[in-house]
Amino acid sequence: MPIQDYKDLNEMHLDVLRELGNIGSGNAASSLAGMLAKAVDISVPKIQILDYNEVSDALGGPENMIVGLLLSLSGDVEGMLMFLLQKDFAHLILNTLLGEELNDFEDIDEMGISAIKEVSNIMTASYVNAIAEMTGLTINISVPDICIDMAGAILSVPAIHYANISDKIIFIEDEFRSDSDRAVSDILMIPDVDSLQKIMTNLGIEI
Repeated sequence: MPIQDYKDLNEMHLDVLRELGNIGSGNAASSLAGMLAKAVDISVPKIQILDYNEVSDALGGPENMIVGLLLSLSGDVEGMLMFLLQKDFAHLILNTLLGEELNDFEDIDEMGISAIKEVSNIMTASYVNAIAEMTGLTINISVPDICIDMAGAILSVPAIHYANISDKIIFIEDEFRSDSDRAVSDILMIPDVDSLQKIMTNLGIEI
C-alpha cells in the first residue's frame, strides 16, 4: 500500500532509513575528520519517527540552547533537512579550528558562527550526497540558514512550514568521538511523502 503519511512506515522502511542514515553519517564523519585534521569515529545512528514534542524532549527540552541549520531539499526529493548541534559539538569545532573554549553560546562571535556554518554545510552536503548516490536520485540543497536559539523555537520553523507534509519527523541522532571529546548532532529529515516513496522505490522496496 502506498505511503500516505510517516505513520505508514513499517519496520522494513525504518531499516532502510537506518541504512541511509548510517551511510550518510559515515560520509559526514569523514568530512568532519578532514576539516579537523584528526580522527573522528561515529556510533551507529539512532533513527526514530517522532512527533515535534518528542523531538523537543530528545534535544534536551524546549528551553535547551542549540545550533540549528535549516536546508531546503529540491530536485527528485522535496522537503527539508535540519542539522542540529548540541553545545559539545559546537565546542569541538571551535576548539579544534579556532582554539576557543565554548562555555556558553553567547560567547560565539561572527568568526565562530562562520566556522560552525562552514563545517555544518560541508557535513550536510556529504550526508545528502551519500543518500543521492545510494538512491540514484538528484537531491539539491539550499544554502543553510543558521540560528542559535532554544530547541522549541528552532523546531517551530519546520512545525509551521512543513505541517502539511506530516506531524512526524525522521529523527537521526549521531554521536561523534575524537580523542577524548564526545559530540552529539541530530538531523531532522522531512521529505514529502512522494519523495519518501521515490527513495523506497529506487532502493527496491515495495510500498
